[in-house]
Amino acid sequence: MYDSQRLTPLLVARSPAGGLHGAVQEHFGRDALAGKTLAWVGDGNNVLHDLMLAAPKLGVHVRVATPVGFEPDAGVTAEAAACAAEYGTTLTLTNDPVEAVTASNVVVTDTWVSMGQEEEAAARIKTFDGYKVTEELMAHGADDAVFLHCMPRHPEEVSDEVFYSDRSLVFNEAENRMWTVMALMMSLKC
Repeated sequence: MYDSQRLTPLLVARSPAGGLHGAVQEHFGRDALAGKTLAWVGDGNNVLHDLMLAAPKLGVHVRVATPVGFEPDAGVTAEAAACAAEYGTTLTLTNDPVEAVTASNVVVTDTWVSMGQEEEAAARIKTFDGYKVTEELMAHGADDAVFLHCMPRHPEEVSDEVFYSDRSLVFNEAENRMWTVMALMMSLKC
């Protein structure tokens, strides 16, 4: 893991635009995010928390699909629900990936095994069976649905067909994150 990969979540955590700006905004257009729906499929982790809090401020509806027991933090969920109500968007939690992805414009996943959870890897991968983002799952999304992943990606989380497809914005997303981190690091220099 590169230093910028370690720093990124710490430096851009809870940013107003979170992971939605950059690649997604470039794809849909500067003012076109309002009214879109983001589907999260996977672990209720810190990346999801940031998206749940940022998306409503951009007018984006959020649907979250996690296995039972891997839901997002209750406090963050309450804060995100209040934010969604304030900005006129919706927050939906489910355990069904198809329900979350149906008619969504953006489908996002992240690692199922975060740093420090390596000993749980086999059990987690078994629990997350059925949450892999595949062409079949993406077919439930909107016609213009795109895919994002915070990277590094693992083959059990997303199929090659989705990850390397024209609807995948993962490399644009990574480049935008790199420039964001570089700018932030430059601004912190004394």
